[in-house]
Amino acid sequence: MSNLRVHCFGLSIDGFGAGPNQTREAPLGVGGEDLHQWFFPTRVFQKMIGKADGTTGVDNDFAERGFAGIGAWIMGRNMFGPIRGDWPDDHWKGWWGDTPPYHTPVFVLTHHPRASLQMEGGTTFHFVTDGIHAALQRATEAAGGQDVRVGGGAATIRQYLQAGLVDQLHLAIAPIILGSGESLLSGIDLRKLGYTCVEQVTTPGALHVVLAKSR
Repeated sequence: MSNLRVHCFGLSIDGFGAGPNQTREAPLGVGGEDLHQWFFPTRVFQKMIGKADGTTGVDNDFAERGFAGIGAWIMGRNMFGPIRGDWPDDHWKGWWGDTPPYHTPVFVLTHHPRASLQMEGGTTFHFVTDGIHAALQRATEAAGGQDVRVGGGAATIRQYLQAGLVDQLHLAIAPIILGSGESLLSGIDLRKLGYTCVEQVTTPGALHVVLAKSR
């Protein structure tokens, strides 16, 4: 059975998954990049950006787990790009260049239709206008028995959490305070939804916490 998983989601001590004032130049908002300082040196990330190698160890292990057994992704439109409203044209193809790091079908939640976008390396972006359940159904079918990963952003993960659809949630809690931005868990009763902490590991860059939903 396919599971819905969240991995490597950076969170500040005060609960924000992105900083305030997100722009094209600062897609994670003011201070948002600091949420991911644990991730940037890892072998996984360094190979994503074409470098020969990076650090190994606990942080890299968690990064690797985020790609193992994943057959499709779901993301919100804000994670795909900074454009709002109708798509003016097909020029914007994501933040990642011609070869995005997903290498699977990716289902982008949006209110505005757009034709599917095939990229190099096996990634195809499909734009879903009929909600989170439709996106999950399509992603599950495309995953072919493997799991589906929700990449973000915070609003998209919140929707799937509130619907009780996330089976496993890995948070990388960074030792920073953002003060404001996009809250991940505000108003969400994880205990009532059936989530418990099944793993926690601390590194200099992050407290890695894995939550799983009781079946």
